[in-house]
Amino acid sequence: MSKQIKQMIIDDIRQKLGECRDVLVVNASKLDAVTDNRFRGTLRAKGIHLLQVKNTLARRALEEVGVKSMDGVLTGPSTLVWGGEDIVSLSREIAKWARNLQKLEIKGGAVEGQVVDAKGVVDLSKSPGRLELISQIAGLALSPGARLCGALLGPGGKVSGQLKALADKEDAAPADAAA
Repeated sequence: MSKQIKQMIIDDIRQKLGECRDVLVVNASKLDAVTDNRFRGTLRAKGIHLLQVKNTLARRALEEVGVKSMDGVLTGPSTLVWGGEDIVSLSREIAKWARNLQKLEIKGGAVEGQVVDAKGVVDLSKSPGRLELISQIAGLALSPGARLCGALLGPGGKVSGQLKALADKEDAAPADAAA
């Protein structure tokens, strides 16, 4: 391949990645055609992109995007995987597929430009995602108010219940006296 063609391929990879610095690398070369089609179609429907790449060209394109030191990950047949809601949901989806398809191998990836190995990708898939973290933070922010509201309503509810019982008792007493 000439240098010009290689540069065109590098530019194409960089363009497809855009500003994405969260990329996983898998080996999907051992999948049969039907399974690979189903794998790619399902991921595409979820907004996840796959690209079979030549390692040296992918390494150069990733370095231009800001991902360094992918030498240990980009060996042998490699497919770049990126997209989805966030890197945690991406790693969850790929880890799920790797569990279901024994021939799919997770090789590693990059999170915010930092390289992680296959074990790091699996560990990342077990951590809470962006929406889960937002809901946890919102719950923590709202919990003091909920506790205060509960503390104020708790004793107040008891007092109002006792007053209502006394009022009902007094209403019942004049009716018994009249009869």
